[in-house]
Amino acid sequence: MKSSKNIFKKALWASLLCFVAYTFYFLWSQSQPEPEVYEIIKPDKRTIQRICVATGDLEARNQVELKPQVNGIITTINVRPGQTVKVGDVVAIVKVIPDMNALNKAQGDVNASTVEYNEKEREFNRIEALFSKGVVSREEYDQTKARYDAAREALATAKAQIEVITKGASARSGNVNTTQIVSTMNGTVLSVPVKVGSAVSATSMFSQGTTVAKVADMHDIIFNGNIDETEVANLRMGMGMTLISSSMQNIKIAATLEYIAPEGVIKDGTKMFEIHASANIPAGVQVLNGYSVNAEIEIDRADGVISVNEACVEMTDGKACVYVLTSSADNTKKQEFKCVPVTLGISDGVYVEIKKGIDSSMLLRGIQKN
Repeated sequence: MKSSKNIFKKALWASLLCFVAYTFYFLWSQSQPEPEVYEIIKPDKRTIQRICVATGDLEARNQVELKPQVNGIITTINVRPGQTVKVGDVVAIVKVIPDMNALNKAQGDVNASTVEYNEKEREFNRIEALFSKGVVSREEYDQTKARYDAAREALATAKAQIEVITKGASARSGNVNTTQIVSTMNGTVLSVPVKVGSAVSATSMFSQGTTVAKVADMHDIIFNGNIDETEVANLRMGMGMTLISSSMQNIKIAATLEYIAPEGVIKDGTKMFEIHASANIPAGVQVLNGYSVNAEIEIDRADGVISVNEACVEMTDGKACVYVLTSSADNTKKQEFKCVPVTLGISDGVYVEIKKGIDSSMLLRGIQKN
């Protein structure tokens, strides 16, 4: 009976010691840091493109604003947006509203010219009679006639000016009609910002005048955009680019760079340079003036090169390196890596070319999983 009690006590103490030992082991294991486990990446061969993006619009290369030659009121509009016009087509007609200051001045000029003409006419008639009798010389006669002709021309000019002010044209101008606003190019009417009854002003050195219609040649489209100063040094004339419009996301338009501004301007705190490119619009694609587009410009390209995700590359002492797996790929509990220096090539922002240091058979350390 006594030996049974001893055996029970020993078993109890053994169980207690095992519990205490397990507790210490559990607490110790919980205090140990978890092993760092990294994603394993294999280098791939791929094509890497270095691309910069410029923002801008698609616009007609040639477009004009048609403006009246005289001040007045629009009485007729013959076109609408989207309509095709040719050179000489009458876009609108203006009824002249005389400028009273100009009209008063012109009437004063007529009165003064009339007085001058009448005086020169009387003088000429007198000299002409004397010349026919041989009293005055031929030279005096010619001088008097020249003054008479000049006075007559001045009177005619003053009267014509009144016709221009009141009617928009004079009989002396022949077929010229300043009340008609005509198209100066073949193209498409983009906009007609006025209506019948609208008051319009003529272009002058003091005023830009009122735009009656805007016409553009939609067969010749260019890209007008801006690019950051950090990228402009990589551009050169004749470079190809791809235009992608938010309005036509499934259509890519090829373009050729033809202009780089020699001077940048500050926009939103950034120095930007204007660029232009001729766009090759695909057949059957209709482009509207002012489409917003992004231009993708290929700066550099490497085909079929060994590359890795940029997350694999680290800088050590100013030099690029990757960590190559030296332990078994199946052992995720304890991964071991070796730093291998590499020579980098171009990058597209996600993948970077590896020119020297590794091959496609190596396994590399990627991002940490835990």
